[in-house]
Amino acid sequence: MIAPPPRSDNSLLVHGYLDGELDPAHALELEHAITADAALAAERDSTQALRDLIRDRLARERAPAGLRSRIESAVGLRRTRPRPSWSMLAAASVLVAVMASGTTWLTMQPLQTETAEMVVADHLRALMAPQPTDVSSTDRHTVKPWFNGRVPQAPKVVDLTREGFPLIGGRVDVIGHVPVPTLVYRHNQHLISLTAIPATSVNAPARRTIAGFNALAWSDNAVRYWAVSDLGASDLDSFAKAFRAADPE
Repeated sequence: MIAPPPRSDNSLLVHGYLDGELDPAHALELEHAITADAALAAERDSTQALRDLIRDRLARERAPAGLRSRIESAVGLRRTRPRPSWSMLAAASVLVAVMASGTTWLTMQPLQTETAEMVVADHLRALMAPQPTDVSSTDRHTVKPWFNGRVPQAPKVVDLTREGFPLIGGRVDVIGHVPVPTLVYRHNQHLISLTAIPATSVNAPARRTIAGFNALAWSDNAVRYWAVSDLGASDLDSFAKAFRAADPE
């Protein structure tokens, strides 16, 4: 169970409350706080609305096969180890080949609505998380090296503060079973997720609107970029233009 932080941080408990993670006493305490605080009630309502939107618009993802056994092994619940057989070694070789070809599979796919839906889903999950980034920094020299070893190739990272789009950090998302880098920028109170997907061909710019979010895609230097935000289309265009024109050095 989650113990509550100071009352001034009650808004941080809204997600845990809606997920049923608070114990009864703390849940009741938060309910009283919500009743007495209109801003906290609005936070609860907006969070619940976002959860409902995700549930209605986006399909639930199934856990990968074998995830339970890997978790059990990691925490020590499974202590027996079968002796490797030729069939197991062959299966391991196939798995390595599949993982190695994952990026190739991803980059060979034509531009599809499914890719837009996946980047929008990742953006929504980031909005629901306590923080939308795995590494939080406005310094591109901190954010870019953080991706080393986490994704096949670190992304282009630029400072767009002067253009009105300050960098706030980055995270790793998964598109088509492949980890990809996502940069997070801000424009006023709006967040922009910029996902960089390796590409082997140049595709025309594309635009989608999914669940009320704008998604804009373009190709540059063997990378397919997807920018997602609740910004208006013109503001998102301005962001894309500023990013493409910026010098990473």
